[in-house]
Amino acid sequence: MGDAIADLKNATTLPEGDVVRLLLEQHERIRRLFEELRGSIGTARADLFAELRAGLTVHETAEQLVVRPASKELAGEGVAEARLEEEQETTGLLADLDRMAVTDPEFHQRLVTFEEVVERHLAAEEREELPPLLAGSTPEERQRMGRMLTATERLAPTRPHPTTTGNAVATVVTAPVASVIDRARDAMDH
Repeated sequence: MGDAIADLKNATTLPEGDVVRLLLEQHERIRRLFEELRGSIGTARADLFAELRAGLTVHETAEQLVVRPASKELAGEGVAEARLEEEQETTGLLADLDRMAVTDPEFHQRLVTFEEVVERHLAAEEREELPPLLAGSTPEERQRMGRMLTATERLAPTRPHPTTTGNAVATVVTAPVASVIDRARDAMDH
């Protein structure tokens, strides 16, 4: 590949299963969910928020375990640490939102703030983390990472757990149990 930033803009041309393509597709889905949430009410809003909550939680857990180790090596420790700090902030804000009813008058304003924080985080990943990952790894390595990301997502919790965010060991130890509990709660909510 040539210029990593230009290549990142054309990530949809990457093969299915490439970790960079997967991450960018997830980022786009997260952005669309925020957009849909802004115009929703009632049950639709609750369903969209549940989808956003689960999607973000699964996404961030998988990134911590699969992408961050590569990011430390390819983009630098400072970049990886900055993303982990952002994820800790977003997880805390998401946990606060998760404790609120979507009909709570304060929910909308907190959601606006949360969206701003998440957007800054996604943009930082796309600007500082993904280009070095794209430029510094082979297509085969990114395919392997894509498979690892997908497998990790199947076992990841669907609700925020601020006490484990940023701690890979705690995440590995608690994620499978938290995932079972979260998915049971999700099923009971619907």
